[in-house]
Amino acid sequence: MTYDPENIFAKLLRGEIPAIRVYEDDDTLAFMDIMPRSDGHLLVIPKTPCRNILDASPAQLAAVMATAQKLAVAAKAGLAADGITIQQFNEADGGQEVFHLHVHVLPRRAGVALRAPGQMGDMDDIQAIADKIRAAI
Repeated sequence: MTYDPENIFAKLLRGEIPAIRVYEDDDTLAFMDIMPRSDGHLLVIPKTPCRNILDASPAQLAAVMATAQKLAVAAKAGLAADGITIQQFNEADGGQEVFHLHVHVLPRRAGVALRAPGQMGDMDDIQAIADKIRAAI
């Protein structure tokens, strides 16, 4: 399979669609998931093209994981979360829906289950949560 430069995350990186950006460096971007499975659910992507972990370079993987760790620490602190779930899916049969490497960072609270996938979040709530995470970076 080849990388599709028209995928939604490629468009987001080019500024063609909006995102609530939380953190950015030379190699990665972290932004809020608009269908959050938990309060503070965010995504970390490389700025360079790759479909998933199966075709990513070691440098892409290292950059994404370093940013995922930075955002996990910030989300846990900024939201007073009890824990963090990290998810990463590869290819359609592995659960991947957007074919640009991405890591999900999901702050968790004891006794609170993840919400069902595919439910739009309230953008004002998502923005307020993003502000708390940004402040903790």
